[in-house]
Amino acid sequence: MSTVPLRVAVVCASNQNRSMEAHYFLSKRGFSVRSFGTGTHVELPGPAPDEPNVYDFRTTYDQMYNDLVSKDRDLYTQNGMLHMLERNKRIKPRPERFQNCQDVFDLIVTCEESVYDQVVEDMNSREQVTCQPVHVINVDIEDNDEEATVGAILICKLCQCIQHTKDMEDDLDELLQEFEEKSGRPFLHTVCFY
Repeated sequence: MSTVPLRVAVVCASNQNRSMEAHYFLSKRGFSVRSFGTGTHVELPGPAPDEPNVYDFRTTYDQMYNDLVSKDRDLYTQNGMLHMLERNKRIKPRPERFQNCQDVFDLIVTCEESVYDQVVEDMNSREQVTCQPVHVINVDIEDNDEEATVGAILICKLCQCIQHTKDMEDDLDELLQEFEEKSGRPFLHTVCFY
């Protein structure tokens, strides 16, 4: 069992809902955590499904919040976007893109299979310097408030169990199988190297 907190990255498409909810839960439990998106830009729901609000990753959560308030405070209060952005502002200033981060993690958890594929592709395209392993795990989490919370709790429990294993390399496959059975959700897992 390690006494050093796992270095965890949580990744979704836009670094808004699922990754930020997990970031919040993990940081409250003492994990060294960062959250990211993998998209080329950040998308938030707009007034219609074909009219999303699109932002650059350099746009702060505060700027997004103010933009949505100026467009339609009632709509974005009702659909939960303003509440979500208020939470995000308390955690960090702006969304971050995984592909631009050079930090080293012990564990990268993705929230949907397409994001998992992008993370694995990015990790495999990087020059291997230290050959330190990083476990990349995917658990599909639907992108809504309720599922983001359920997913964050599941990710937090998984990280706590991994933290308490004697040997993550030997115990992880069995642990993931147990989590699949308990949660009814499939997990993907691979190892990449720095």
